[in-house]
Amino acid sequence: MTPLRLIRGLCIATFIAGIPSIIVSSILGNNEGYVVSFGSITAIAAIVMLATSAVTNSKRLDAFDEVLAEKLEQRVTQLVAAGADENEVRQVVREAMNLARGQQ
Repeated sequence: MTPLRLIRGLCIATFIAGIPSIIVSSILGNNEGYVVSFGSITAIAAIVMLATSAVTNSKRLDAFDEVLAEKLEQRVTQLVAAGADENEVRQVVREAMNLARGQQ
């Protein structure tokens, strides 16, 4: 089990235990002690889950460099001017980009 899944599992378990604890404590009339404690613990678990998910986001953002894109477009234009089929050249560029991104 990965650490992220372990943290998420613990947070979910805290939610599942925390909500009924808040309700039962409220029904019993102990609003100053247990309700606030269980509510705080549940809220902290939510914050931990949000922070962990935000920090460990594994999806990369694509960086776009206009200078490199312009150079690539110039090369495509040169290849087409030299007689290459434009659709084929652009398809090769797409496949190379997918390969570089790890999408096959």
